[in-house]
Amino acid sequence: MRDCLSCRDGCGACCIAPSITSALPGMPHGKPAGVPCAQLDADMRCRVFGRPERPGFCGSLRPAADMCGGSRAEAMSLLAALERATRP
Repeated sequence: MRDCLSCRDGCGACCIAPSITSALPGMPHGKPAGVPCAQLDADMRCRVFGRPERPGFCGSLRPAADMCGGSRAEAMSLLAALERATRP
């Protein structure tokens, strides 16, 4: 079972590391892995969080120890590994 955490201030790893294949505001063709989402603000927060235009993929991500690790750098590494492991 994954541990439920709160988002780490100033992280944004889940808005950078994974690819998003569905359209989102400012990125009609989705985004490749490793590219910051157009909706990521300067504080590393999602501008469309909780809004209907937020992709379902994003809404399905929940902060957890196995995804976020103990630091932003670890979160980027864990999410990049998950991206590689789930590539078609």
